Amino acid sequence: MADSDGLVTCGSAVKFTHVETKTSTGELYYLNSEGKNLGSGSGQQIVTAVTSPTTTNTLWWIRGPNDPDRFGTGEAACTKGVAEPIACGSIIRLSHLDSLRNLHSHNVRSPLSRQQEVSAFGEGDGKGDNGDDWRVVCSGKYWERSTTVALQHVDTQKYLGASSTVKFTHQNCGHNCPILNHLEVFARSQKDNFVLWIVDMGVHISK
Repeated sequence: MADSDGLVTCGSAVKFTHVETKTSTGELYYLNSEGKNLGSGSGQQIVTAVTSPTTTNTLWWIRGPNDPDRFGTGEAACTKGVAEPIACGSIIRLSHLDSLRNLHSHNVRSPLSRQQEVSAFGEGDGKGDNGDDWRVVCSGKYWERSTTVALQHVDTQKYLGASSTVKFTHQNCGHNCPILNHLEVFARSQKDNFVLWIVDMGVHISK
């Protein structure tokens, strides 16, 4: 599979940019995690959106689901190894490259918008549980770079999202806020502009 084909492939480490914030503010926000824990809710490693693309905190490793056997034929992505193009509708796991904790959601409220919490879960060994599985919602046969995608949490059916209006500030996070000006990342019920992302930057694996 040539890199010029522009498909998102298994084993790649990619950066997700958020569509709504670019439209409303002109700034690019990237899906991010780092070695800080949520001060409420689950207390797991925090996931936010940030404007700096240079940090490796914004790289996510694309892998197959936590337990491929629980899905039907053809649903689980990355069963044939790296560089496999990811079909729209298939199920993946995203491991944060620096911490090796997995993008995760569950029935806990997010701290600011009170939607569903999104965190990075696991012991830093790339292992996790079924709350780490996400369905790739895109148009066409395969997930293409530079086109919009939504990630639907398999267990709760909610979508990975963010909003330019839901930001950590001194008022809601305190004067020593370690994530000042980060956007909250949450999971929401509606598939709308707030849950659309684009993958372009990163290390793309190709055959």
